Amino acid sequence: DGHLNNSLGSPVQADVYFPRLIVPFCGHIKGGMRPGKKILVMGIVDLNPESFGISLTCGESEDPPADVAIELKAVFTERQFVRNSCVAGEWGEEQSSIPYFPFIPDQPFRVEILCEHPRFRIFVDGHQLFDFYHRIETLSAIDTIKINGDLQLTKLG
Repeated sequence: DGHLNNSLGSPVQADVYFPRLIVPFCGHIKGGMRPGKKILVMGIVDLNPESFGISLTCGESEDPPADVAIELKAVFTERQFVRNSCVAGEWGEEQSSIPYFPFIPDQPFRVEILCEHPRFRIFVDGHQLFDFYHRIETLSAIDTIKINGDLQLTKLG
């Protein structure tokens, strides 16, 4: 009958409803983005990190590649938190200026991506780090989050 029955509530059953936060991670944003919607990513940076990335994309297609509304990439060697977007296969101008580099190896972090009408606002550990103005007009089409690199995920919301 396809149902998992276990009176103890097996972990297998729980995983059906709460997929494990395994990196690389790809998840669906219900209803897509809209002004006022916030994406929360909590995790722990690996001990010897090179980089990690968080992307909000329009679907999961690899070929042709899905449009990337915003890609955030923490690069530890350069202590940069770069962001960019890719529309119709073309990457835009990369932005990298930040007041400080917020990520520390082997330490937890909290990234919030707040969608506003003209832009995304990015907060790390409660501090606003930068804004990224939308390059994709149809916010509701932004319905996928992808996370990869040198980190462990502890919570998504």
